[in-house]
Amino acid sequence: MKKHLLNIFRFGIKELRTLFGDKVMMILIAWVFSFGIYIDATSASVEVHNAPIAFVDQDRSKISMQLSNAFYPPRFKMSGFISRDEMDAGMDAGRYSFVVVIPSGFEKDILSGKIANLQLNIDATRLTQAGIGASYIQKIIIQELAMSLNTTEIKLPINLITRMKYNPSLESTWFGGIMAIINYVTMISIMLSGAALIREREHGTLEHLLVLPVNATEIMLGKVWSMSLVVLVAVIFALLFVVKGILSVPLAGSLTLFLAGTSLILFATSSMGIFLGTVARTMPQFGLIMILTLLPIMMLSGAITPFESMPQALQYMMYLLPNSHFVSFAQAVLYRNAGFDIVWINMFWIFVIGVIFFLVTLAIFRRSLEKE
Repeated sequence: MKKHLLNIFRFGIKELRTLFGDKVMMILIAWVFSFGIYIDATSASVEVHNAPIAFVDQDRSKISMQLSNAFYPPRFKMSGFISRDEMDAGMDAGRYSFVVVIPSGFEKDILSGKIANLQLNIDATRLTQAGIGASYIQKIIIQELAMSLNTTEIKLPINLITRMKYNPSLESTWFGGIMAIINYVTMISIMLSGAALIREREHGTLEHLLVLPVNATEIMLGKVWSMSLVVLVAVIFALLFVVKGILSVPLAGSLTLFLAGTSLILFATSSMGIFLGTVARTMPQFGLIMILTLLPIMMLSGAITPFESMPQALQYMMYLLPNSHFVSFAQAVLYRNAGFDIVWINMFWIFVIGVIFFLVTLAIFRRSLEKE
């Protein structure tokens, strides 16, 4: 047993030395877990920023002017007052995302206690901005009317009180930073382990391993632990210095528990990378197979789109992969401060699926070595 562990350790050290000598790969890892995460978290913002809004003010009253003056940067960009005839043409041309129509007699109806109507026209082709912006506009109008009438609230049929849990300011960087780390863990671990195997085949060192008193399990475990260690160190750096430090995202849960779950997913994805490296015979083939594999996994795991919004049959299929369980695990730990008693089931399935991936890959890898 001691001999086997020593062989696994030595193979891992060999892989680390080879990786550290590959400057391009090291630059890629450094970029992905620093600038890559920062760009992903900040560039894909879903908040409303400088949304162009215009007013069709047919009332020309004090309240209508107060409403129009309430919309200012950085949420909205006031495009001025337009006529009703200009409204449709302006929205068709994409100049306005929102147009508020204030009918004549609006202030008179408000002050007399009658029901007053406003019309909000929305460019729904900008789907995310349309939904969030409509909510902002409704809140701003209600607040401004309450101030105009010197009352604390506007009476509505329903008194809805909303409390945002885990992300009270609805900052997209809080979500984007963590999800970027999850996606890059999968991508880089598959890339490193698969590329390490193909590199040995292209350089002819795989044949040298066959004459040594080692077996396929030791070779594969050496690649898995070494590449997983590199990604794990990069994840720690990204969480502490990029996500928590630069992006100021609070990490609610246990970092130790998250790293334990990350180690399990790395075991599974590194095995997946060796499987792809065994199937592919050259680096270009490996790159093409990676694209066909990574895109569905990343898009359907729940890290980009809500997992519950996918068709039921597709959800059952994704449960067979470890990534969907890891996304649920990471969100529960880092956002909601979940403990082991809550996320153990996710960790269990990640481990079970990882073992299955490892055993299947080991069988294929052993067979490929016999053909070399």
